[in-house]
Amino acid sequence: MTTTPLPDTMRAYVGTPDGPRLRTVPLPEPAPDEALVRVEAFSVNRGELRLFAKRAEGWRPGQDLAGHIVREAADGSGPALGTRVAAMADFGGWAQYTAVPTHRIAHIPDGVEAKSAATLGVAGLTALRALRRGGPLLGRRVLITGASGGVGSFAVQLAAAEGAEVTALTGTHRTLDLKALGATHTVTSLAQAEGDFDLILESVGGEVLVAALKRLAPLGNLVLLGTSSGRTAALSIASFVPHAHQTLHPFWVFGSGESVTEDLTLLLRTIKNGQMTPVLGHTEPWERLPEVMTALRERRLSGKAALLVDSAV
Repeated sequence: MTTTPLPDTMRAYVGTPDGPRLRTVPLPEPAPDEALVRVEAFSVNRGELRLFAKRAEGWRPGQDLAGHIVREAADGSGPALGTRVAAMADFGGWAQYTAVPTHRIAHIPDGVEAKSAATLGVAGLTALRALRRGGPLLGRRVLITGASGGVGSFAVQLAAAEGAEVTALTGTHRTLDLKALGATHTVTSLAQAEGDFDLILESVGGEVLVAALKRLAPLGNLVLLGTSSGRTAALSIASFVPHAHQTLHPFWVFGSGESVTEDLTLLLRTIKNGQMTPVLGHTEPWERLPEVMTALRERRLSGKAALLVDSAV
């Protein structure tokens, strides 16, 4: 039970075919295994941009968020009232309040800001879990494509912290200093990269995927994270010659089977310990969400964006 009265309504972004619209809606009613979170900041993922044309009008977008608990879960699970938390919801995070299952919530340690914690859900978990597909990374050669984006900027830092030799591939229009994040080499084309790679995280697709596969070591792993270019790769059995023992991993963060709470806690600890710093290309009031979405769509955003939610209801 909360010790302060909660409003009956709140402001939240609601999905329409033309994009999100800020409206007044009823306060969520949490399920027994859900806690009610007062959202302080949220972030946007590229995959969310495509959903507005596909979902029925009135759906509630938003997955990655940070805030504090204003109503504990009725079944007794999860954090206590007032706890600062990061979370990955299925939906509804672009709002002043949202209900989140307690198994998708992690405590934010002291010294970690909400705007940083809000970036970790989809992008941070994707980077962490995709890197695990390569096994121990100490001394391994790792290639990360789309390295200036949200997933890529996390992956560069996490791989470097594990002792990998990281090659970061980024577009020519990006200005992010990837070497400052831990990359050993930065390239704008795979033709500039040297040697083969034990692990490749590939998120661009098209000809970049085809070229990356040719640079995979004989026992290497390539993790397919997305197709940000929108281009289809032309692959066949001949694409794997002469390395018949290469492994391709199709990856979706929601189907990995790993604990969200445990992995969010781990990522928050890396921030606390100074091993990783979320790259915030934009930190804006949440009313500026449409502008941030445009920057993300046009690839003008390095790292992640944090939208700060006001306190007015």
